[in-house]
Amino acid sequence: MAAQPAPRRRPGAVPVAALAGLLVLLALAALAFGRSTPGGLRDQGPARTVTPPPVPQALWPGLDAAPAPTPPATGTGGATQQPPQPVPGVTVTGQDITAVDVRAVLAKDPAVTADERSALDSCSGCEVRSPEFRDLTGDGRLSLITAVITPGPVVLHVYTPAEDRLLPVLRVQVQRAFSAETIGSDLWLYESTGLYVRTSSHYRWDGVRLVLLERKDEGLGVLPPTGPDPAQPNGAVKSAAPAVPTATPSAGPVVPSPRAPRPASPPSAPAVSPEPKR
Repeated sequence: MAAQPAPRRRPGAVPVAALAGLLVLLALAALAFGRSTPGGLRDQGPARTVTPPPVPQALWPGLDAAPAPTPPATGTGGATQQPPQPVPGVTVTGQDITAVDVRAVLAKDPAVTADERSALDSCSGCEVRSPEFRDLTGDGRLSLITAVITPGPVVLHVYTPAEDRLLPVLRVQVQRAFSAETIGSDLWLYESTGLYVRTSSHYRWDGVRLVLLERKDEGLGVLPPTGPDPAQPNGAVKSAAPAVPTATPSAGPVVPSPRAPRPASPPSAPAVSPEPKR
């Protein structure tokens, strides 16, 4: 019997064993390089600690703002360019600034004016604000914040400890209707410098003293009253919108204003007689 010829291999055919081996190699390559493929998950280590943003903390929150003076006084900084010198005769025991007598500090501060010294004697209309303690230097040290209210100016003082001494790092005159708060280590002062305008002053520690970073005016978003005006007769309503100016007649003959010609009436259509019936 004649031997059967061997089956011919089709051109381009791949043996099953070779195809299986190729698939295994591709799977191993995918496992080896899967972590570095774009979009893959990567281990970046432990998650970073999220620090919440600083929250505003009002100074003297229990005190109501006094009415704005007339005319309003704009706050002006009183700090000089010379490095602050320690208040003579004042010692911070154990660097605990909370144990300092604020009236004793003001009495020995050479920068305190005569009007402020009269407030220390409890004059009429005078007040020394109770001290507030905040970290305004950013290094964990508490600073002392107080305000001296006199019948005239109102002055805000800030002192910070330096070893066992006390440094005056800010002295600024503000108006009576001021308010203040701290945001982190920054100090913000707010003053009503107009009927519908508030001025905010931003102070920050520069390593030597508190310096003014910016001062801006912002509207309070309140419109003037539009109700009945008591100064007007019969309780006339006062409008917030400006009045439209009217023309004032001038002397001389009055010339009538030209009138547009009256349009001619359209011609009437001719009458149509009915057609006689047949």
